[in-house]
Amino acid sequence: MSVRVVLADDQEIVRTGLRTILELQGLDVVAEAADGREAVELARRHRPDVCLMDVRMPVLDGVEATRRLAGPDVADPIPVVVITTFDLDEYVDAALAAGARGFLLKDSGPELLLQAVRAAATGDALIDPSVTVRLLQHFARRAPRPPAPAESLTEREAAVLRLVAHGRTNTEIGEELHVGLSTVKTHLAAIMAKTATRNRVEVARWAYESGRAGP
Repeated sequence: MSVRVVLADDQEIVRTGLRTILELQGLDVVAEAADGREAVELARRHRPDVCLMDVRMPVLDGVEATRRLAGPDVADPIPVVVITTFDLDEYVDAALAAGARGFLLKDSGPELLLQAVRAAATGDALIDPSVTVRLLQHFARRAPRPPAPAESLTEREAAVLRLVAHGRTNTEIGEELHVGLSTVKTHLAAIMAKTATRNRVEVARWAYESGRAGP
């Protein structure tokens, strides 16, 4: 079944490029939005598998649009992948806090774009590995240390936590730790329960802010 996508970017040439990349790989772009308010309306109407959201847009910016589609108070959230031109942009951090499932730089390339959209559609997430460590460390230095986990992490959970913090997908984590995909998901679910996080992006932020991301 094809992945259904809503594109949101205020530049028509960018939307055209993204649509071309996605459709050439068999994904279905069901709607395009030129501002954040339109993105929210179209996403709620079409219920896509993923909304690909630019951060800086008129009328309603991508941060608030993301919060309305995927925030903690949304009963049935729509997966959002944020795209941005700036790799150390506070809007990106705010978007992740608002519920975005991942983020990419606009120059990340078609392969990473497709990986991120497909990952979000299947409940996984992908953070651009070229900026993951630098971005999260940047905000970790400024953020208060989060509370300790409700229950101590096991050694294997700590290993999964570190790999998530460095942008690894579930498949990559399984290969590195020599465990099955279902085992990785079980460990990740336990980590989220213990750290009061909602998704792997929040897990990664928690790892950096708590000093547990490792080298």
